[in-house]
Amino acid sequence: MNQVYQIEIEDLRIAYRRSGQGLPLVLLHGIFDDSRAWRPQLDGLSDEFTVVAWDAPGCGQSSDPPETFSLANWADSLAGLIAALGLERPHVLGLSLGSMFALELYRRHPTVPRSLVLASAYAGWAGSLSPEIVEQRKQRILREIDTPPDQWIPDWIPQLLTANAPAGAIDEVIAVMSEFHPAGARTMLRMLADVDLRDMLPLIGVPTMLLYGSADTRSPLTVAESLHAQIPGSQLVILPGIGHMSNIDAPDLFNAEVHRFLRSVSN
Repeated sequence: MNQVYQIEIEDLRIAYRRSGQGLPLVLLHGIFDDSRAWRPQLDGLSDEFTVVAWDAPGCGQSSDPPETFSLANWADSLAGLIAALGLERPHVLGLSLGSMFALELYRRHPTVPRSLVLASAYAGWAGSLSPEIVEQRKQRILREIDTPPDQWIPDWIPQLLTANAPAGAIDEVIAVMSEFHPAGARTMLRMLADVDLRDMLPLIGVPTMLLYGSADTRSPLTVAESLHAQIPGSQLVILPGIGHMSNIDAPDLFNAEVHRFLRSVSN
C-alpha cells in the first residue's frame, strides 16, 4: 500500500496517498471509506498519471471536521489540497459520496478540474433518490454508527460488491469500513442526505464521464440516466454485472474505461 502523507489545510489535517507521474488525477472515496479503497487505481492508473487519493476530512487518517461542516467546506478543503500539492488542473474522479465532492468542487472552483469522472454518482441523495429512500438510508446508518462494526458491515457487502469480485476484495472492504470515524460519518450523513445538486448539472462545462455498474442497487441506472440527461455532452458507460464499488468489484475494467476517457481529454 502506498505511503500516507499529511498536510494541514485550514486547520484540518488531511492525509493522502500519491503514486505515479504525469497529468494529475485526484480520487475521492465514499462515506465509510478512505484512500485505501483506491488501491487498484493507485496501482493501475499510475502508469500515466500522478494519482492522488485523499482521506476526506472525517475519514482515514484525516481530522474529523466540525459538526457544522458542509459540502462547500469539503469542496474548499479539496481545492486547498489540490493547490497545496501543485496539482494543476487535475482530472477529478469521485465515487458515490466522492462524486458529490467532485460536483461541488466544480461549482465552487470551476477552473480547477480538467475533467470529471463520476462513478456510482448521485446529485446528492435528495437530488437522486425519493424522500422515502433517503429517510430509510439515513435512519439505518444512524442506528449502525453506534453499533460495533462487525455486527453490520458484513450486511453492506452485497450492496457494494458482486459475487464476482476479485479474491480478497470483500475482506479488504470490510477492513477499511470497520475503521470508519463515527463523528465524521454523522457529519457526512447529514450533508449527504440533504444535498440536491441538480441545479448545477446543466452548468458543467468540462468533459464528464459517468461510470456505473449495471448491478448497482445503491446508485441504480435510473440515477445514471438522469445525470447523463442533465450534464451537457457527458458520456455514460455501463459496466455489465458490476456493483456499487465498481473500482474494486472490477478494477481492470474500471481502470480501462478511466484510461480510455482520460486519454481522450488530456490533450
